[in-house]
Amino acid sequence: MIASGLVAKKAYELGLEVKPWIKTSLAPGSGVVTKYLLRSGLLKYLSDLGFNLVGYGCTTCIGNSGDLDQIVADEITENDIIAVAVLSGNRNFEGRIHPLTQANYLASPPLVVVYALAGTVDINFEEEPIGTGKGNRPIFLRDIWPSSEEVSEIVHSNVLVDMFKSTYEVITKGNPMWNQLVVPTTDVYSWDPNSTYIREPPFFKGMSMDLPGPHSIKDAYCLLSFGDCVTTDHISPAGSIHKDSPAAKYLVGHSVKHRDFNSYGSRRGNYEVMMRGTFGNIRIVNKLLDGEPGPKTIHIPTREKLYVYDAAMRYKNDGQDTIVLAGSEYGTGSSRDWDAKGTMLLGVKAVIAKSFERIHRSNLVGMGVIPLCFKSGEDMDSIGLTGQEQYTIHLPSSVHEMQPGQDIVVTTSTRKSFTCTLRFDTEVELSYFDHGGILQYVMRKLINSAC
Repeated sequence: MIASGLVAKKAYELGLEVKPWIKTSLAPGSGVVTKYLLRSGLLKYLSDLGFNLVGYGCTTCIGNSGDLDQIVADEITENDIIAVAVLSGNRNFEGRIHPLTQANYLASPPLVVVYALAGTVDINFEEEPIGTGKGNRPIFLRDIWPSSEEVSEIVHSNVLVDMFKSTYEVITKGNPMWNQLVVPTTDVYSWDPNSTYIREPPFFKGMSMDLPGPHSIKDAYCLLSFGDCVTTDHISPAGSIHKDSPAAKYLVGHSVKHRDFNSYGSRRGNYEVMMRGTFGNIRIVNKLLDGEPGPKTIHIPTREKLYVYDAAMRYKNDGQDTIVLAGSEYGTGSSRDWDAKGTMLLGVKAVIAKSFERIHRSNLVGMGVIPLCFKSGEDMDSIGLTGQEQYTIHLPSSVHEMQPGQDIVVTTSTRKSFTCTLRFDTEVELSYFDHGGILQYVMRKLINSAC
């Protein structure tokens, strides 16, 4: 961060400016950063270049840095431009930083400033100037890049122990707004039916102490059909809420204005929002749409093109099970709980893939969604599956007849039959499935221990 401030200082003094089509923001991980940048005088130069302080922590990498200039956004959309984001965070999945940025690169803080000055990532810093400074002088990276000695000098004189102490000692004291919150003293949480942020989830709705056991999956439709490497960012709701999405329609229906939509992350306590945002990534590629990216699918019985949520609800209302078909490494990326929660709430009963990311497979098991793997050397193409068929998964009627990793036969309405490996990998996971999921398993254990 010190280096980025020094780059900004040198660039400003040489007359460089950030290109007008570039969106900039500064969101440090800690308030300490602001203190030492302010003390060193470097915060001013970052602000002069447009890197204004917008907040702390998860901001840009979760899509919270705000909208693009409308003229820029229109240009990207109308001309099908592959727009680029460069950030010093730790997440660069496509569409996450902003729905319109398809290419996203991680870089050090000083390089983020440099790319903003250049206005492009298509540049050779060794041979091409970043821009033109005072007196029409071409300015190169070497002209503004600080030495290790320069950075160390600023660090030693401006990054002080007291800054950390004074910042972190007040964390547990809260702030006036937080401290004035009225907290109910009841033993059981009092759900606010009007809240659009926190709603009682339906995970225990209709639950009894009797175990539901394995559920049959007969004539299920394919909700989505994917290729390889579908990530948790494609599956789980993240970032901003698009104005035309099912989640947006829900919020508008509850009198929330567009400017107050906030993000999926901030509304993760409302299952109504999160289930509507599951598989809502605008860059997700569903084979049922012939490779067209976007959060929609084909409702097989009617051939209608619908948002994934709308199609899933139509299947549920009609009493029809659904499955997801996928390629290799399904669920790769950072672990999220809503990737499996949302899948289950959409009514998906099973996912059949070539392979799973380890944690996502476990999360699916925990939510009662059955993970199945094609046999080695087989996949949708080799078997001849199109995703248009209906699928029956022939499970044993009792969990006592099931074993981790056993073979399960799947048949289709087109008279195809293939064998999958059941990816319940332990006896404990079979117990979760017998209970309907890990949440119900834990709840029943708690109730039994209290009786």
